[in-house]
Amino acid sequence: MRAPILALKDVRLADGPLMLFDGVDLALDARVRACLVGRNGAGKSTLLRILAGEIAPDDGERNAAVGTRIAFVPQEPRIEGATLLDHAIAGGAQAHRAEAALSDFGLDPAKSTEGLSGGEVRRAALARAFAEDADVLLLDEPTNHLDILAIETLEAELSASKAAALIVSHDRAFLERVTRRCFWLEYRQVKRLDEGFSAFDAWEEKIVAAEAEEARRLERFIEREQHWMARGVTARRARNEGRRRRLESLRQERRDRLKDTRAELNMGIASSGVSGKRAVDAKGLSKAFGERVLLKNFSTRILRGDRVAVVGPNGAGKTTLVKILLGEIAPDAGEVTLGTNLQVNYIDQARGALSPEFTLRDVLTPKGGDQVMVRGVAKHVNAYAKDFLFTEAQLRQPVKSLSGGERNRLLLARALARPANVMVLDEPTNDLDMDTLDLLEDLLADYEGTLILVSHDRDFIDRLATSTIGLDGTGRAVETPGGWQDFVGQNPGFFAPPRIATPAAAKAPAQRVEPRAPIPAKAGKLSYKDQRRLSELEALIEGAPARISALEAGLADPGLYARDPAAFRRLSDELETVRTQLSAAEAEWLDLEALREALEAGR
Repeated sequence: MRAPILALKDVRLADGPLMLFDGVDLALDARVRACLVGRNGAGKSTLLRILAGEIAPDDGERNAAVGTRIAFVPQEPRIEGATLLDHAIAGGAQAHRAEAALSDFGLDPAKSTEGLSGGEVRRAALARAFAEDADVLLLDEPTNHLDILAIETLEAELSASKAAALIVSHDRAFLERVTRRCFWLEYRQVKRLDEGFSAFDAWEEKIVAAEAEEARRLERFIEREQHWMARGVTARRARNEGRRRRLESLRQERRDRLKDTRAELNMGIASSGVSGKRAVDAKGLSKAFGERVLLKNFSTRILRGDRVAVVGPNGAGKTTLVKILLGEIAPDAGEVTLGTNLQVNYIDQARGALSPEFTLRDVLTPKGGDQVMVRGVAKHVNAYAKDFLFTEAQLRQPVKSLSGGERNRLLLARALARPANVMVLDEPTNDLDMDTLDLLEDLLADYEGTLILVSHDRDFIDRLATSTIGLDGTGRAVETPGGWQDFVGQNPGFFAPPRIATPAAAKAPAQRVEPRAPIPAKAGKLSYKDQRRLSELEALIEGAPARISALEAGLADPGLYARDPAAFRRLSDELETVRTQLSAAEAEWLDLEALREALEAGR
């Protein structure tokens, strides 16, 4: 058997009183691509830094084969030099290899390093790593800030590379495509699976079940030993002392297990109330910045409860489109009509509102005090922070001390405290561990409001989206029912580089897939009866939410049922009736409104 190209043996490292690694063994074989999986704060980035030789462990060994070249792309890479080419050759890469790598990732080697976007920084760092022709690639969240096309480029580069790779990533689809081995950092040690990430979940479940059974056996053994100690006073003293020491050892083992038991996230999300049936109605939207066209004649309709994903290359205008749909930016042409009673909660990708010097308590209680309003209910900040796996001690730490995943979790904690019936998530998956991602997916899947999702995470989109809007960066926008796989299946070549159009092709209008079938147009207008009914429905829809809120407030009285059961039943029945009437009215209103639009279009 060949020796590993890079390995750790019995590594230990403490961060103050916290033991991060306690006997970590990890061996990376030549040309093997592996992932390193673990919850936020477990020490994945620190372990990569030890492997890269940037920091030394407190104890244990790091061994690299003679002459091994290592390229490390950290979670937050720094770009140096005047141009991207200067950065790419700073590690010793040959200029022609650096230029080729930058071009592969869609970057101009002569571009200045000033004012780069997050995606450009990431691509430049990856290009430098591949240009160095290293024997080992250590990649910490390499898909962060990359669009889906850049991720596919990274997948192709890894598949073509002869280097061994150890990758930390939250992107399931990416890991399933590129890895052949898994390392799991859990309880301060590393476990190994000699299969790709697609087999990880089933393997993890087996280990967790086995550990739970072992914990149960330990509890039963402790109970037996305690029973013996209570009745064994007549036994020989030496034997008593031996069993007493054994019992204390078992108790310490149990304390260690309890200390290591993974805390469970307790995130919650709730709609702030009933919005209108139609959340957003956009017609003929166009938007350009100078000569750069982002949208041309795009229309969509988002109904209450829809989960819409927005995808496309970096810079294609995804965030701009979302802000136009929310009425925050005006389109150059077209119109946007927002539904009634909308309450929007926006979680952006920049984490810009997190001042690095603020403490976690400052972020969660910006007005001071020790209470957080969580969806209308006061909760102590310590308890709320614990729901998101932050300790009381961490509340006094500055934001800059958090890992990337912990910062994203803090953003979620702040945002999910606010009630909303429209949730907008702009790149929410960056840096989150997979347990948090799974819980977030479950919460969003059960969310009764409307979800608009901007993401590069293909698996996340496929699990959640009811429709996907794709932007190609040249003004074309297409909406397709379903997730990412549905979109690329129904729109092959949509994101391919634009070809030079012939005069004949230039005259052909761009095709656009509508999310819903159009209603055939008829000449004329609504009848007087339909017009009157439309007005009646609008009045009913406008007044019903207030009545629903009043009934819900009455039923919220904890003593009502005991005090007056008949009144409780009457309010419950009325609430159900009003909700049913509202739903029926909204459906009828939509039909009549669609008919009116079709008739007017046929004039």
